Amino acid sequence: MAGMVLTNARVYTRAEADPQPVLGALVIEEDSIAFVGDVDAWRNVDGLPVHDLGGRTVLPGFIDSHTHPSMVTQSNWHVRLPWTTDVEEILRFIRAYAKAHPPEEAPFLYFEYYPTATFTGSQPTKELLDSAISDRPCLCQDFSEHEHWVNSRMLELMGVTRETPDPVPGLEMFVRDEDGEPTGLLREMVHQHFMAELYDKIGWTPPEELTPERVGKFFHFLTEHGVTALLEALIEDDEIVASVAELDRRGELNMYYEGAVRFRAMDDLPDAIERVKRLQAEHGSAHVHVNTLKLFLDGTNESGNSAVLAPMCHHTEKGQLGEIGMDTSQLADCLQVSNAAGVDVHIHLVGDRAFRVACDAVEQVQERLRATGEQWTTQVTMAHCELIDPADRGRPATLGIIVNWTTHWSGGYFGEGSKEHLGAERWNRMYRFNEIARSGAMVTFSSDVVTSYELHRAKPLFGMQIAHTRIDPEYPLDPTSYPGSVRPDASARLSRELLLQGYTLNGARQLRLSDRMGSLEVGKLANLSVLAEDPFLVDAEQLGSISIDAVVFEGNVVHGSL
Repeated sequence: MAGMVLTNARVYTRAEADPQPVLGALVIEEDSIAFVGDVDAWRNVDGLPVHDLGGRTVLPGFIDSHTHPSMVTQSNWHVRLPWTTDVEEILRFIRAYAKAHPPEEAPFLYFEYYPTATFTGSQPTKELLDSAISDRPCLCQDFSEHEHWVNSRMLELMGVTRETPDPVPGLEMFVRDEDGEPTGLLREMVHQHFMAELYDKIGWTPPEELTPERVGKFFHFLTEHGVTALLEALIEDDEIVASVAELDRRGELNMYYEGAVRFRAMDDLPDAIERVKRLQAEHGSAHVHVNTLKLFLDGTNESGNSAVLAPMCHHTEKGQLGEIGMDTSQLADCLQVSNAAGVDVHIHLVGDRAFRVACDAVEQVQERLRATGEQWTTQVTMAHCELIDPADRGRPATLGIIVNWTTHWSGGYFGEGSKEHLGAERWNRMYRFNEIARSGAMVTFSSDVVTSYELHRAKPLFGMQIAHTRIDPEYPLDPTSYPGSVRPDASARLSRELLLQGYTLNGARQLRLSDRMGSLEVGKLANLSVLAEDPFLVDAEQLGSISIDAVVFEGNVVHGSL
């Protein structure tokens, strides 16, 4: 019989009735857990190898319930900008890089990132970027990841003019001057609609193939850090699902994969649902699954286009409440169609108005179905939820909505970028999830990494450290303004108990895997990590540095050793 016995262990099962560690043994038979408890109570260990863990800690495998393997893989050719808000320094770097890499070598230049605060009180323009590079298309990505700065040559090659309609006005759009001319500032991923034309004109495409070998590096990294399941929050290219399925066939995936297909409105929802069903039929397996839709409901707080209840501060248009992709009734209609199709919905939203609209839409569709006797089965997850009106904090629990948060954003990662739009009072009450959890709602956690630039921040323990301390060790807030670089409000720090719950059992529930994983209980799959130290006992600032000595997936050691 395949399996093993882990003895002398501190096992955090994360079972609902078992919050404290079990001191003793964990027995694995085949791919599942057969016993957790005092080793003397287990009599049937003959033939199984025994590993003495020397008091080390055992946790359930982590679940990253919102991340982007495709985007990280496809970003490997991007060029990293110096981290500065000095526009002239950024332009000098671009100018020097372009001179060292002529068009025949680099026909399109993609730079990341410039800090969001670089253009506080102003906006970047194509003319400004033209002053550094005009002989080929160039794109610079804002640190918020939701704005892009391009030069005139790129707009020209994309065929974008004043007559070009915005794909999603207010969200996926070209910022324009008073005459309607694109200024060179792009919102969201609007350029993706035009890149095929640009690449055709320059006769070149970037090295963005989503092959098993290229994609496998992302999954291997997460495996090393204890992740045994994830949600890819945006499938742009079907090739990713095919490659993940191939990794699974080779025995190299070592985790569960759920994918989400984007829709923008009711018009494209049927096609998105058909795509979900096709990808599942073509590539679905025990480990690979596609049954989720993704919607961007609003923009970002840093860009000033999140949907808010009270007017933005310092905005050119008085009374501006940001942008939202759908109203309550439209979103409720989409949710009703999704429910009839048996698919789940994952919604990007950051502003308090977007949060309220989403809650209202879920409530509305549930009332409709109750009136007709139909069953509500769609699972709605609201990702980010950065600003929530206190009056709405109890609604996810009442409505059965899951709230997903990106832990490594909890400190100073985005600096004060959104303060100019939201003002100090709202900025100080962003990122509050203790009240949501205390109300009884399910909170899950994730990395939401979108580029190789930040892949190292996908480590769950690193995210836990930042969410627990509200201090970003890489991007600390100015300690002269924020004592200890702690992001206000300090009371919003998340407990280690909640963080572990959100990264394990709650994450499994979001991915509909809790019958198989998320806790270390008899009958569940043996997906776990062995840590050199106990995350409940180390100093808070050491959480992210804990070594993961071994990772076990379905009873097999897939990283490190015991």
